[in-house]
Amino acid sequence: MQYQLKIQQLVTYSRCRIYRNFVKMLTEDKELRLNGDSLLYYFVVLCSMANYQFSRLPVDGIYYTVLPGEWILPIRELTELFRKKTVKSTIAVLDDLSEKNLLTYSIIHHKQYIKYAITDWSKFNTSLEADVPCQKDLGFFFFPYPLVSEFIGNGKCSEMDIVLDLWLNAVYNDARIPGSDVGPVTYFRNGTRSPLIGYEELGKRWGVSKSTAGRIIRKLEDNGYIKSVSFQGKYGSAIYLCNYLSTMFNISDVIIDKEEVAMSLNIKMTIPDEVEKSESDEIQEAEAVLAACQNSEFEVEETQISVPKSIAYVPKSHIVMMVQKTAKSLSLQGYACCACARAQYFLSPLSQSIDCKRKTIEAELLIRCPDTPQIYRFAITIDATNEKEVG
Repeated sequence: MQYQLKIQQLVTYSRCRIYRNFVKMLTEDKELRLNGDSLLYYFVVLCSMANYQFSRLPVDGIYYTVLPGEWILPIRELTELFRKKTVKSTIAVLDDLSEKNLLTYSIIHHKQYIKYAITDWSKFNTSLEADVPCQKDLGFFFFPYPLVSEFIGNGKCSEMDIVLDLWLNAVYNDARIPGSDVGPVTYFRNGTRSPLIGYEELGKRWGVSKSTAGRIIRKLEDNGYIKSVSFQGKYGSAIYLCNYLSTMFNISDVIIDKEEVAMSLNIKMTIPDEVEKSESDEIQEAEAVLAACQNSEFEVEETQISVPKSIAYVPKSHIVMMVQKTAKSLSLQGYACCACARAQYFLSPLSQSIDCKRKTIEAELLIRCPDTPQIYRFAITIDATNEKEVG
């Protein structure tokens, strides 16, 4: 039996916040390749070093004025950050960025140092000019979203560019994007409101083949950068970022559960068909289903759930599993009662409609804690389809 479960809770984004610690981590990861035509990584590195405020920087006893969006560093140091073999190739990158009007630069101090200035720095980083910690290697800067697409469209992307593309397009807890309530998910703002995407589409975006896109996704997952949740058929994959919440908000990262993602994205979950069973058999199966679910610190027990007999189209064991998954998802969103062993779950039908092939149930899920007057109410839609009937 297949079920489609849906639970119900536009800002235009012009810039993204990037922490300098994250960029530093990327520069130190030698396993990520830099063999692409996109200049995204190089520009992000330069932005991460840009000055916050007006300052005077000493270079061998000579003080240079460094304004917001500017910085000075040895050419050799920049060559190492860019992973180039020669200074000439490093200068070539700066020339490419200069031709795109993204920065200006000059070679100073006996041709050993580079001084550069990011174009339109103050346009996107004005809030950094006051009341923001200004330690050179800490804090964050803002990066304009339109530039991400421009860089990615330059040609073949390197693995480093792809990590940044996924990171810069992350969405978390946005009611408009299904799946973002489960965790920080990549959404490329293609107007579909769905983060699901296939390897073929990713390959076209990054200028690589479908198989190469799949290989890179698997590598990034193995290296702990992402968690890819794949679905068969037309659905594609949802790409979640690891360590995003701890980096961006200094809070604990979440564990991504495929069934929670499926529920959030309104994707069908398949549960094997069953023959008619006695009440005792049904209870035993419910316990087996609960035991088979992924481990977590707390799972809702069947004794906490009250299901009326009027919901007759869905087996009780299936209802138990759905309520358990719903409670786990709500707990991750901050509903403390859903992680309490004393919480009680009451399911009652709002309406029921049935035809020869499809069974749809609209129900109210009421969550109550006996120790407090707090009550939560959610509307749940269960769409049950028998695969054998559909053929």
